Amino acid sequence: MSASSGAPRVEVRRSARRRRTVSAYRDGERTIVLIPARMSPAEERRWVAVMLERLARQDRRLRPGDAQLLARASALSRRYLGGRAEPSSVRWVTNQGARWGSCTPADGTVRISARLQGMPGWVLDYVLVHELVHLLVPGHGPQFWAEVSAYPRAERARGFLEGVSAATGLAMADDVDGEEGPETEEGDEPERRRAAHVDDVDP
Repeated sequence: MSASSGAPRVEVRRSARRRRTVSAYRDGERTIVLIPARMSPAEERRWVAVMLERLARQDRRLRPGDAQLLARASALSRRYLGGRAEPSSVRWVTNQGARWGSCTPADGTVRISARLQGMPGWVLDYVLVHELVHLLVPGHGPQFWAEVSAYPRAERARGFLEGVSAATGLAMADDVDGEEGPETEEGDEPERRRAAHVDDVDP
């Protein structure tokens, strides 16, 4: 194991068994870069930079910012709900340990659990549609689910989230979310290993 020769919080691990591939992944606050033991220091520096950029691109794709979330939700509303749901804001939060999302219909705000970051886009879209429907229909009656079913991957995404909840030991309520009043102060959720992982062959 060697220390990173690049940015802080980057750990480079050399392996004699690794001959042709370079990999990188997030582990909490660190980025781990796995390289063949035979690499020179110059090759190490080059590949660390390459893999960090690839992870950054993946982060941007899988973890859109709040402004991108709002734009994404608005596009979903237009496509599946006829543009009837008009959120005033959509943002990531870290204080929803047992919910994937929540909304306050009174002011049109939507909050999405940061645990969804890195999950497939169609799963995130389902949660967004679910919350958008709550801006139109209270509760989880037949009308609510009829609206949600306009999203074609609703059942698949719901099954995906139920599987994640079961695997992580989190109880999943009948709904993805809850309608809420003013939210409480956000707490710090323990950092978990992120899904970001990239590989390269023949360095």
